[in-house]
Amino acid sequence: MADDEALVPEPRANPYLIGHEAAEKTYLGAWGGGRLAHAWLIAGPRGIGKATLAYRMARYALSQQGGDSGPDLFGGTPAPKTLDMSPSQPVFRRVQAMGHSDFRAIERPWADAKQTKRKTVIGVDEVREIGGFMSMTPAEGAWRVVVIDAADEMNTNAANAVLKILEEPPNRALLFLVVHNADRLLPTIRSRCRRLDLRPLTQAQVTTLVGRYRPDIKPADANALAVLADGSIGRALELADEGGIGLFRDLIALVQDAPKFSITKMHTLGDQALRGDAFRTLTGLLSWWLARLATLAARNELAQASEIVPGERAASERLAAAASPAVWADIWQQVTHLAARTEAINLDKKRSLLAALMKVEAAARV
Repeated sequence: MADDEALVPEPRANPYLIGHEAAEKTYLGAWGGGRLAHAWLIAGPRGIGKATLAYRMARYALSQQGGDSGPDLFGGTPAPKTLDMSPSQPVFRRVQAMGHSDFRAIERPWADAKQTKRKTVIGVDEVREIGGFMSMTPAEGAWRVVVIDAADEMNTNAANAVLKILEEPPNRALLFLVVHNADRLLPTIRSRCRRLDLRPLTQAQVTTLVGRYRPDIKPADANALAVLADGSIGRALELADEGGIGLFRDLIALVQDAPKFSITKMHTLGDQALRGDAFRTLTGLLSWWLARLATLAARNELAQASEIVPGERAASERLAAAASPAVWADIWQQVTHLAARTEAINLDKKRSLLAALMKVEAAARV
């Protein structure tokens, strides 16, 4: 995995971003038009490049030497059309290394000394000092910059500390809040930020990124990952690392036997669920596919949908013919609840997966 990880840089080390050109244009337009907000809320689903964009925006601000963000009245260097910056640039390298004196990044702290797992929230201790930091005169350029990734993971005390900063924003300071679910933030925080809502990537964009970061993956599997990931390159790479394509193929091979599933195939999947994170991956794929089935069947669009892996369309049509979209929506809800409950209270994973599969089989028999 070391080689794979080297191909997928952390957001602060990633010079490459696609799919969010409109957001970059909005930010650069604010600079050029003298309408630069002191706080930016970058919202959207997980794994689509929000943090990568935030670091691009931060690097651009840190590279500016002038005190104003308005247009150059004397015909100087024209404003850039992109936030691209070479990794060889000093600002890029120092932000990557967290060694820029005018920059801070706030994330969930590590829960253990070996740095293998992070805590569940960002606490007040992590944000306590950023108010004083942002109020100081920039040491190297014209701006001080803070990125919080992700701001919707702050606890109440941390959120209130950030709100206090936003109520009296310091001069020459920018705050970038990355959020997966903006509704979890205090309304008073949301109202004080310029908001950029990023959309999921297209299937073609995710396929392109999978090819860039995981060139070992076959094109057909890259396309399948792009569909399963719902516009999230982060999710696509997670599925690749978790063997998601193989697990999904095994799941579809089982469902193709509807209305009566193979006991042998069910137990094989159940045994796989006991390995690492396979239970979470399998139940996540099953839940996602049932939701897709219910939605496409309700819209009468199953025949037009792209086939994810061989046999998937036939399996979908077989289940759609066996029960109504409302039934499959209900089964999706039951499976999702069962998976969450299993993880929460540490139930037997094989038994839970078999119970979920039997719910699908029972609906198919009806």
